[in-house]
Amino acid sequence: MQLVFASNNLNKIKEIQSILKGSIQLLSLEEIGCHEEIPETAETIEGNAILKANYVTEKYGYDCFADDTGLEVTVLNGEPGVYSARYAGEQRNADDNMNKLLEALLDKEDRSAQFKTVIALNIKGEQHLFTGIAKGNIILDKTGNHGFGYDPVFQPENYSETFAELASEVKNKISHRAKATQQLIDFLNTAK
Repeated sequence: MQLVFASNNLNKIKEIQSILKGSIQLLSLEEIGCHEEIPETAETIEGNAILKANYVTEKYGYDCFADDTGLEVTVLNGEPGVYSARYAGEQRNADDNMNKLLEALLDKEDRSAQFKTVIALNIKGEQHLFTGIAKGNIILDKTGNHGFGYDPVFQPENYSETFAELASEVKNKISHRAKATQQLIDFLNTAK
């Protein structure tokens, strides 16, 4: 089976391919000739995933899936949430984002947070949504050099390491993206 993954984020593409283990042939946006930036103007994570999937299906005619992910911090009323990638500004710099987050939590005792990934799948004229959640805490300083985004400050429940310290094989079993992707795989396997 061949599906377009509506992303230009090479880290995300690599992570999803690793989780899929070759069960689905992924086409990137570049491979289908989509070089424009797909607008992410929705107010929710679900909304952005739907916008991206619909953009590819409507403009290029492919069955596809798109994801959107946000880090939701309890004491910050769910921020940065849908604005996670540009929390510290349009430059979308992970270090700037983490620094702003750590500063916002300086005097906070509750550091609980969750990563949320929503995948919107457009296939055979229907749309399906899959949601993965990884609960954990924001630690005091960045630790580890694997992963991307907020991984160096996010410590998943029941682990003493951050996502950035865990081996990719471990992260790709317990992460928000892994959980949403597994739901996608299970759906595609039953839909065959």
